[in-house]
Amino acid sequence: MAEAEAGAVQLKEEGNRHFQLQDYKAAARSYGQALKLTKDKALKATLYRNRAACGLKTESYAQAASDASRAIDINSSDIKALYRRCQALEHLGKLDQAFKDVQRCATLQPQNQSFQETLWRLNTSIQEKLRVQFSTDSRVQKMFEILLDEHSEADRLEKAANNLIVLGREEAGAERIFQNNGVALLLQLMDTKRPELVLAAVRTLSGMCSGHRARATAILHAVRIDRICSLMAVESEEMSLAVCNLLQAVIDSLSGEDKREHRGKEEALVLDTKKDLKQITNHLLDMLVSKKVSGQGRDQALNLLNKNVPRKDLSVHDNSRTIYVVDNGLRKVLKVVGQVPDLPSCLPLTDNTRMLASILINKLYDDLRCDPERDHFRKICEEYITGKFDPQDMDKNVIAIQTVSGILQGPFDLGNQLLGLKGVMEMMVALCGSDREADQLVAVEALIHASTKLSRATFIITNGVALLKQIYKTTKNEKIKIRTLVGLCKLGSAGGTDYGLRQFAEGSTEKLAKQCRKWLCNPSIDTRTRRWAVEGMAYLTLDADVKDDFVQDLPALQAMFELAKTSDKTILYSVATTLVNCTNSYDVKEVVPELVQLAKFSKQHVPEEHPKDKKDFIEMRVKRLLKAGVISALACMVKADSAILTDQTKELLARVFLALCDNPKDRGTIVAQGGGKALVPLALEGTGVGKVKAAHALAKIAAVSNPDMAFPGERVYEVVRPLVSLLDTQRDGLQNYEALLGLTNLSGRSEKLRQKIFKERALPDIENYMFENHDQLRQAATECMCNMVLHKEVQERFLADGNDRLKLLVLLCGEDDEKVQNAAAGALAMLTAAQQKLCLKMTQVTTQWLEILQRLCLHDQLCIQHRGLVIAYNLLAADAELAKTLVESELLEILTVVGKQEPDEKKAAVIQTARECLVKCMDYGFIKPAS
Repeated sequence: MAEAEAGAVQLKEEGNRHFQLQDYKAAARSYGQALKLTKDKALKATLYRNRAACGLKTESYAQAASDASRAIDINSSDIKALYRRCQALEHLGKLDQAFKDVQRCATLQPQNQSFQETLWRLNTSIQEKLRVQFSTDSRVQKMFEILLDEHSEADRLEKAANNLIVLGREEAGAERIFQNNGVALLLQLMDTKRPELVLAAVRTLSGMCSGHRARATAILHAVRIDRICSLMAVESEEMSLAVCNLLQAVIDSLSGEDKREHRGKEEALVLDTKKDLKQITNHLLDMLVSKKVSGQGRDQALNLLNKNVPRKDLSVHDNSRTIYVVDNGLRKVLKVVGQVPDLPSCLPLTDNTRMLASILINKLYDDLRCDPERDHFRKICEEYITGKFDPQDMDKNVIAIQTVSGILQGPFDLGNQLLGLKGVMEMMVALCGSDREADQLVAVEALIHASTKLSRATFIITNGVALLKQIYKTTKNEKIKIRTLVGLCKLGSAGGTDYGLRQFAEGSTEKLAKQCRKWLCNPSIDTRTRRWAVEGMAYLTLDADVKDDFVQDLPALQAMFELAKTSDKTILYSVATTLVNCTNSYDVKEVVPELVQLAKFSKQHVPEEHPKDKKDFIEMRVKRLLKAGVISALACMVKADSAILTDQTKELLARVFLALCDNPKDRGTIVAQGGGKALVPLALEGTGVGKVKAAHALAKIAAVSNPDMAFPGERVYEVVRPLVSLLDTQRDGLQNYEALLGLTNLSGRSEKLRQKIFKERALPDIENYMFENHDQLRQAATECMCNMVLHKEVQERFLADGNDRLKLLVLLCGEDDEKVQNAAAGALAMLTAAQQKLCLKMTQVTTQWLEILQRLCLHDQLCIQHRGLVIAYNLLAADAELAKTLVESELLEILTVVGKQEPDEKKAAVIQTARECLVKCMDYGFIKPAS
């Protein structure tokens, strides 16, 4: 027993030592171990009190308050524990409880100035909080009175609704609405059935649910998921989107995706949200197959499932949400994919619905972890499709083929397996020959989607081309004509960009493209059908003759851009692919001459480059695209708030942007048309390759543009992280170089931007490139550092012991490269002006410092000479002994010669600085003025 107590005392002492060394976590551990050993109440109180102090230092305020309370339970007059609990409660926002604790401290020690100040401060804060609370309460009450009064004027109604939405987005406002019976009043607003009031209620609820799990749970139960889903099912796009945002806010809060810091009560409430999340998923799946749900509602349900079911990070092992949806909802998703708009049994759809369902199938399939899971998925699809085949019912057969067609747009390897099912290809061929146009439409589309891979396409080339040509010649229906043409385009482009591997006769692809462009420009054809013309161009523009003709056809280009801006988002991928082809921004394998010779010798096929795929032709196409308004179309495409804007599509858009930014002369046009803003989201989300391409395009823009114009407002701070990511040594030299130029431009704009660059940990990378052998990289890194040294924390890095940062700068001032010299001298001038200690340190880092300084002060380039003289002045002003060393060297002679020069406008700054140096020497009494 005595041993345990002695051990506890020893651990307490150890904890105290850790605390003095500011290792608060280790101290807390020692106190915690001591608590397990001791039974002594007085020692326990001390240990709890000490651990509370550690909690305050590490900002673990809930733990600190709990420990202080335990110390107070042992001794109610423990003044240190009372004050520590007061500090913790204040940080947790519990001002009234904190006030009581400090009041007790002040009663026990009335003379303590610190207690009196805290008492006064908390009292003021509580009064302010009450004032805001009561004014907020009365405002909330007033708003609801206006909104629920049938006789309120329209403008008063609108103002009250908007104020309520704004209030719901603020934490304090949301809490006041919630505490004042606000949810019940919002439900009353929803009961009015007046669209503008229902919208206001939904948007207010969205704000209230954001970032607050307990409130989101309470609201979900009060409003009920079935009511939320029935609201999302309405025809109105605005309403559907608002309800979708509400559900997303609820899901984020319940699943902990809101990324907000929870403290106090909110942290203590451990709610089991799995049941609620499962209920939301079930309702969304039911919406997919309900006739009562509008096309807009179905799209939003699919968007929510796309966003929230598959894992965002595949390194997380748990894919239970996907497994649950596959088991309970895959057949429902397949039903949506298999909808045929021309059949009477079709559910209400938009242009985007089936594509969203295909994307969901693709995401679910990609989220599976092992072969048994994928086999189970495939079996469900096979059973669903084969269950539809019926010799007596043609409609069912059409739905089966339409389902296969939809899966081919999702996970292609699964679709390819389904094509091999008995009867699928035969049914496609049979439907092509059907008398019903609806059957032909579905069959032709299925054939097009089936011919994506070269291996599969060769099978269809032998069987399908004759069939498609037959339909093309005989059909009178433009819709079918366009689709068969796209099938032929796709089969014709199976050789890719290889000039020598063409499936069709010379000139055929140009004829097909001409027909596609004609349809594209024909406004009398419906949008969905014209979309297929863009799809055709996506394949045909692999041919350089076709893309060159296309960019010269301004009406066709602008017609495609206008289609890209419509509500039909299924066109995004085709437009993006066409633009990638036109700008040649796809990856091209490097041709090794030796391997080409070897291939020719062994009679293997060698890929050939088309003459019009050479650099000058690409530059001409880029110019024409910019002139036609490609940037506004791209900006519109990036804003698409839909799962159809997949990571692959984002990557294509990033490739196009990078190709467009290649020529510095075009970057001003790109910025003026909003290209800078559009690039930011592409650099933050998407595939790894896509993010790098977008970041590189951002770097090109940031390097030469005014950041305030290119990235207005707060958006400029979002540009920093993508640029810093390009400093990675795995990126190529051009990306490193242009990222450094962009960061140099940004770091010269404001202190806030320098702080952001520092926080993104860019400094070690910038320093690494200052050691680089490559002249341009070293120069760019030094120029960036020249701007960064204005930041206080960067200066502290130079002041710290045990590093060669300052030595490197001094040695770079002695380089032969004048641009590096200029940047390094600029950085050194600012550092020595800001930190006197660095003036002394500079003389200790290398024996060559004086020689380098003298060379700077004699430099031919006036800007470098001026910076050298500023460094000399800073050293003279820093310390008398150091000044004496400088005066005794040849520097005095240099300063005298420079200072005595005849006045000259160009040299004014140089001469003035040299004279200021000489005046400083006179102040010390080292030299006397000439009589």
